[in-house]
Amino acid sequence: MSLPTTFTSLPATQQQDKGFTESGLRRLRAVLDRHVESKKIPGLVALVSRGGRTHVEALGTMRHDGGAPMERDTVFRMASTSKPVTMAAAMVLLDECRIRLDDPVQEWLPELADRQVLRTVDSPLDDTVPARRPITVRDVLTSTFGLGMDMTALGKPIMNAVFENGLTPDLPVPMPEPDEWIRRLGTLPLMHQPGERWQYHISSDLVGVLVARVSGRSFGEFLDERIFGPLGMRDTGFHVPADRLDRLPTLYAPDPGTGEFTVWDAPEDGRWSSAPAFQGGGGGLVSTADDFHAYFRMLLNGGVHGSERILSRAAVELMTTNRLLPEQQAARSTLARDNVHLSYGQGQHGGWGLGMAVRTYRGDYAPVGQFGWDGGSGVSSYADPVHGVTGLLLTQVGMSVPHSAHLIHDFWTTVYQALED
Repeated sequence: MSLPTTFTSLPATQQQDKGFTESGLRRLRAVLDRHVESKKIPGLVALVSRGGRTHVEALGTMRHDGGAPMERDTVFRMASTSKPVTMAAAMVLLDECRIRLDDPVQEWLPELADRQVLRTVDSPLDDTVPARRPITVRDVLTSTFGLGMDMTALGKPIMNAVFENGLTPDLPVPMPEPDEWIRRLGTLPLMHQPGERWQYHISSDLVGVLVARVSGRSFGEFLDERIFGPLGMRDTGFHVPADRLDRLPTLYAPDPGTGEFTVWDAPEDGRWSSAPAFQGGGGGLVSTADDFHAYFRMLLNGGVHGSERILSRAAVELMTTNRLLPEQQAARSTLARDNVHLSYGQGQHGGWGLGMAVRTYRGDYAPVGQFGWDGGSGVSSYADPVHGVTGLLLTQVGMSVPHSAHLIHDFWTTVYQALED
């Protein structure tokens, strides 16, 4: 049984009458300016909206040493903020009854039938017991299917095998095309019994393979047809076409010791300059502030964009309320609490829906019910149904250092001060 998060939203008419104060928006710009002027953040695009009002700031430059200015339509690598968006493809299939939450996924992913589970996380790969039951669609959508990125298990046989098989982006080998990816995944045991524990990332990539198998289309094609196209998300996809590469900034992963700007991905001949072999739902999207705004506003509107329904209201509620029992997320909660000095305070939300975090306690300025996620490339995307607010903060500085995370925290702290009562 899942534990939903409850929250109270303003009536739609009341939300439309409220926006942001001019003094609050000036303070927001001043805070953003301060980060850019520090030279730790070369540039950024920030968007906040409430009711019928949208405010955008584009500050700084595309490279740390200058170059073209950031613009409202600058294309960013969305990293893990891809997760809340790509989950919508699976929700379309749920709405159409083409999949059911408790269907075994082996119907479409036979590579994941008859799972074996490690006796302990430290065990060698052949020290296993049979899975108590098959992996279900629910397990995949809630990130509890039994295998994922576990930072507490680095160096153990199972995590070494995950990296060696290219099951995560570029660590240490490129990810293969989807059928080969799922074949390799099927050769490994699970770390935990299906449904037992929340684990990060791999489930989100698995969602894309599942959607492709069920729909008979590539994951990207299905997203284009059912989500991106209807929402007008023209600049969102798994790579940047050649005629738009001038809108893609250099992505940096600064040296943790010196802070020196180290290029992690360049626009030309980089990871996103051509179509990838694997369309990664966990972190593969590129997009713009306005495109992501359209998606999160659709969620705030209960699945409707303009006059078109994209998702059912029930699907949106399923995505944006906590899906996890305390025992499923105990390890996640402990990791977030005990490693704030390493994660720069990211990840402390209390709950997890489908593809995104859900705030289940008031830990900072954001209220219970806010949903969304952050990305390691220095990006943040959330919506708040209590105040009717959507916010995006996009940079090109990866979280190898705390600079972009500190900026994200300051952005949200200032946004909530700018709300008109």
